[in-house]
Amino acid sequence: MGAADVVPGVSGGTVALVLGIYERLISSVYAGSSALGRFARLDLDAAIKWLRRVEWRLLLPLLAGIAIAVISLASLIETQLDDHPIEVAALFLGLVLGSVVIAWRVLRNRDLTRLLVLLVVGVVVFVALGTRAGTGEDTVSQASDPALLAFFLSGAIAICAMILPGISGSLILVLLGMYSPVLDAVTDRELGDLLVFIAGATVGLALFSQLLYRALARHHDTIMAALIGLMLGSTRVLWPWPNGLDGTTLGTPEGSIAAAIGLAAIGLAAVFAIGEVSARTSTPRDEAQFGELPAG
Repeated sequence: MGAADVVPGVSGGTVALVLGIYERLISSVYAGSSALGRFARLDLDAAIKWLRRVEWRLLLPLLAGIAIAVISLASLIETQLDDHPIEVAALFLGLVLGSVVIAWRVLRNRDLTRLLVLLVVGVVVFVALGTRAGTGEDTVSQASDPALLAFFLSGAIAICAMILPGISGSLILVLLGMYSPVLDAVTDRELGDLLVFIAGATVGLALFSQLLYRALARHHDTIMAALIGLMLGSTRVLWPWPNGLDGTTLGTPEGSIAAAIGLAAIGLAAVFAIGEVSARTSTPRDEAQFGELPAG
């Protein structure tokens, strides 16, 4: 998830969905944010009860893995995006297309209503992304010396995208002009900026997880169909030609077409393999489990 969140156009939430841990992740984040709210009200007993509902054996290793991936792979992925934009875009296009198929299987009711929701959201996102000239640092002006408040607000906004399949937190940072400053803070180990960014992400995640959890608890299949539509619409950014991830123009294939197709196929196959392993090792979750945490 950390590696995916570094790439504009790819969501860590997509990875969680493919791995079969998305609903568990949202439930744990919801419980954690509810605990924070109780602590803020000095209701310690209720806060401790909510903390016990957090699936720490999932959340702590996941957060550690995300942090390690972001720190260790940020520079490498940035280099590959610059040196091999078409190949990298093709690989992630295959990953996302495979994720759309896996996510569609998650729906309990794959009926016409859910299909229409998926298609409408997908078309809207696809068209909306086309209204921008580009989605990269070279085409969207980046802040040169942002204030700490900018790090806080960008963290609060970007984290919402990072837990949604189909919306890239990195893409949101690019559009906000904060991708370069945040990436520089990671690579240069600027702890002050990073801590402020993390604080903003914590606040944003706490607030947004409450909304997302309730939406999934009440309208699971409809919300999931909308999230799949987001993934499908986001493939416009991932179309390899002409500029890899740095544009939304849909160009005709040229150059290293065979390599791009091969990498897309590898990405697709990898997602199907991971999804198959996850399906065999995961315990089926009943839809009612999304309502097991009390609303208050």
